[in-house]
Amino acid sequence: MTSDQAFKNVQVLKGIPLDDFMGTMGVMTGSLAFDCSDCHIGAGTDTVNWAADTQRKVIARKMVTMVANINRENFSGRQVLTCYSCHHGRDKPLTTPALEDVYGPAAPGMDDVLTQFEGQPPAQQIIDKYIRALGGQEKLAAVKSYVGKGTSVGFGGFGGGADVTLYANAPNQRTLIIDFKNTPGRGDTTRSFDGRTGWLRTPLNVVGEYELSGGELDGARLDAEMSFPGRIREFLTNLRVSLPVTISELPAPESQMSKEENVGIGQDKLVDVVQGDTPRGMLVTLYFDHESGLLLRMVRMAKSPIGRVPTLIDLADYRDVDGIKMPFGITFAWLNGRDAIKLEEIHLNVPIDPTVFGRPAPHPASAGGN
Repeated sequence: MTSDQAFKNVQVLKGIPLDDFMGTMGVMTGSLAFDCSDCHIGAGTDTVNWAADTQRKVIARKMVTMVANINRENFSGRQVLTCYSCHHGRDKPLTTPALEDVYGPAAPGMDDVLTQFEGQPPAQQIIDKYIRALGGQEKLAAVKSYVGKGTSVGFGGFGGGADVTLYANAPNQRTLIIDFKNTPGRGDTTRSFDGRTGWLRTPLNVVGEYELSGGELDGARLDAEMSFPGRIREFLTNLRVSLPVTISELPAPESQMSKEENVGIGQDKLVDVVQGDTPRGMLVTLYFDHESGLLLRMVRMAKSPIGRVPTLIDLADYRDVDGIKMPFGITFAWLNGRDAIKLEEIHLNVPIDPTVFGRPAPHPASAGGN
């Protein structure tokens, strides 16, 4: 499904995969600190009219066209300029530098595209350390499947302790189901990938359910492959190592973790930074704990017509499962939401029904309907 097949009155962003279109909306909201209701009449209610033109929608079309023209005429079509380049989380871009910024500490941030930095170790060395930290190549190769169960809290407390089931089947099948049992009428969020086809169903999305065909399909494939990290060198190419940096783990919601469990989370950690490319050009940046070698963060950036669409996955609370270190804390954050997952159990090499990786099954309430 493409953008103009799913929505009426799409004028500038026609003909792109639906997931890329939704990602583009995320780039806009993230760049201007907006949400849907800032541009769409009635967003967040049952009477929203997505097709209706508003002043901000008209301006947004002009801005998308302007930015595309600037990149085409000045940068050979490369996406050097994006919404975020000027707006930085504001409706109207700042035009005058603030002196406290001029004489204060530099704003943090990394370039999107990294290069091999002189004096840094080869990527192979960092990845080998990661594989050893997990338990070694031989033990990882023996894992053919696993199932994890736990709970999740969405951004702002959404979901209130939803049930989570994570399925993974080697080499590249993965399904994550978040069941909002405590939120009547919400159903579930399901992200599935069967090795070729991916699906997304979520109550937090205006479309509800759709097959992935753009950047989110690449992301689903990567998440599935990273579920079996012993093959990391097979699905990421052009690996390069940047300078080490410090990052802070995202703390889990208070309702999900006790104060004792949150100790240490949020503290800065020195990490080794490795970046690679997927076959379809997605940028993937991996942050490995400099001391332990374990992967703490992965940021993947998909393409969209107006800029890269970032997805951040934090991995924490590594525990031993049959001789292999596995993360029991997973934070999945994208431009339109965040899920903080706390797994309580993981079982290796268990049989999994292949249908769980396909199109999400109908909700019980809608079975037999349209």
